[in-house]
Amino acid sequence: MRDVTTASGVPQVIFTDPQIGAVGLTEAAAREKGYRVRVVEYDMAAVSGAYVREPSYRGRAKAVVDEDRKVLLGVTFVGPGVAELVHSATIAVTAQVPLERLWHAVPSFPTVSEVWLRLLETYGL
Repeated sequence: MRDVTTASGVPQVIFTDPQIGAVGLTEAAAREKGYRVRVVEYDMAAVSGAYVREPSYRGRAKAVVDEDRKVLLGVTFVGPGVAELVHSATIAVTAQVPLERLWHAVPSFPTVSEVWLRLLETYGL
């Protein structure tokens, strides 16, 4: 049986330029544990709030989804100020919030956190 505990919910932030923030399992770790995963990536520069924050904003978001349960197993962000996004990812991963429910957690607009909706749209919700 696969491990579905919340042990992978320890957030990590590397305060480089750009910042790197992650929580949960990477794609490789999830596959190694036997999960059937789908990976969704999004260019954070395409988010309206990124331009407001910094016109030359560059960043990337990656979500690892458990296709059987439709929950996030892990999330990684790379970009300026992404440390602020890791807490919401930690809640989603550790609480195993279904993607359908995350869809209703609308982020403030225009902010970089709009990336959550874009990840879900890219996934197909």
